[in-house]
Amino acid sequence: MRTVKDVTYGLLRQLGLTTIVGNPGSTEETFLKDFPDDFRYVLALQEASVVGIADGLSQGLRKPVIVNIHTGAGLGNAMGCVLTAYQNKTPLIVTAGQQTRDMVLLEPLLTNVDAVHMPRPWVKWSYEPARAQDVPGAFLRAYAAALQPPAGPVFLSLPLDDWDKEMPASLLESLAPRSVATRVGPDPERLAEFARRIDASARPVLVYGSDIARSQAWQAGIALAERLAAPVWTAPFAERTPFPETHPLHAGTLPAGIGPLGERLAGHDLVVVVGAPVFRYYPFVAGRYLPANAALLQVTDDPEMSAKAPVGDSLLSDSRLFLEALLPSIRSRVPSAAAPALRPATGPADLATLPLSAAAAMTAVRRACPADFVLVEESPSNVPEMQDIFRIDRPDSFYTFASGGLGWGMPAAVGLALAERDSGRNRPVVVLMGDGSFQYSVQSLYSAVRQQVKAVYVVFQNDEYAILKSFAELERTPNVPGLDIPGIDLVSLARGYGAPTVLAPTADEVTAAVTEALKRPGASVVVVPITRRFHSLLG
Repeated sequence: MRTVKDVTYGLLRQLGLTTIVGNPGSTEETFLKDFPDDFRYVLALQEASVVGIADGLSQGLRKPVIVNIHTGAGLGNAMGCVLTAYQNKTPLIVTAGQQTRDMVLLEPLLTNVDAVHMPRPWVKWSYEPARAQDVPGAFLRAYAAALQPPAGPVFLSLPLDDWDKEMPASLLESLAPRSVATRVGPDPERLAEFARRIDASARPVLVYGSDIARSQAWQAGIALAERLAAPVWTAPFAERTPFPETHPLHAGTLPAGIGPLGERLAGHDLVVVVGAPVFRYYPFVAGRYLPANAALLQVTDDPEMSAKAPVGDSLLSDSRLFLEALLPSIRSRVPSAAAPALRPATGPADLATLPLSAAAAMTAVRRACPADFVLVEESPSNVPEMQDIFRIDRPDSFYTFASGGLGWGMPAAVGLALAERDSGRNRPVVVLMGDGSFQYSVQSLYSAVRQQVKAVYVVFQNDEYAILKSFAELERTPNVPGLDIPGIDLVSLARGYGAPTVLAPTADEVTAAVTEALKRPGASVVVVPITRRFHSLLG
């Protein structure tokens, strides 16, 4: 008879899941022993980085990825990035070893106590097989659950003594891989109602979210905006770019406060939200959710997202299926000749004054970037400057984290760069990091170097948590301790992991350093000192 391990690896081959991202522990070694030559193991030095790398790889390849972490201790380390993967809607199959069944009742060292409940609510499905022979079937169910909308991570707890158990032939018939639906289409009656309301509106406005990028709906989203001659706002804290930011109808990104967001939508009678929550708020700033006499329509593939919306009517659908079904029912409108430019460019940054401003540093980096590249951001206090200078005009070329949890960007860039290499696109990955964010997953540089991925990490060093100072100003909470982080030698840290690293204090040095880094075959780090000036949290 074949073993549980033989059957499981065979299923993974058939599903095309031959990359495992992990950090091995004693309870995982039985799964990994005699590792097959046709599988790839990507090592990360800490479990949060494991999940972050897998998240980037999964998004870049648009397919699930297997994650292997160490029992409950490793799962605890990983949970921040598991939470992010859930909110990113990334289909990961997260596995962790469990103590041997012969001792698990005694809860010896490294037992994952109550393993099924530990990762909730940040996984779609969580399971520990009741018997060893259920392990292959659990992988099949995990694969289906991860992919079905809304996509997201799932979790399997796998006892270490299951793998060598014999797999009866009678169970193999039910283990043939099966396809599952990955999109949900709009209800025809509800679609017709939404079409009538959109077509009848006098001054509609569109708010697009990350699901448009995930569903490959850029062109359909552009077509609707142009047909309606309506401005397009990006939803707050969108982790993927849903609309070309160089398009004349792009209005910018909505603020994350209730009152300010409602005010930005003033003058519109209908707000059409596609592929986004309503809305992803951050600080509490009181006000109206919508302008007076305005209505809201939301389209999402996530029932939970529609249920928690404070205002508006919802339709459950994949963004692309909705937009393509809607377009034939919408009449073309003539743009108003008096309409002002929606998102004018700011003036040129001061490239001479030192330390550089965030805008000057971003400008210097942008000068070195090629026409086609992948941008990853984890520098929260510098997002406004990034959005102004790096205007994304191509789909699948910008990624950040939906959760607000730091530590995702550095490892995710490794996964995204691996996806670029695996897919043959071979675009370089440019990562914009804050110096505070850099500390959360700095060990992922080891994986970037060892995997020889084409990634350039640009670290803006202002020796503080500037985003928290902005929040403190908004909340009127002066003298909060712990917001300054001086004395960190970022150059030495990065070099310690084997990454070529330079300190670039001037604009010309930044441009030159990034240019040289992009010529190298592997990962590099450029550290850029910037001013400590910060801006209002709500723009």
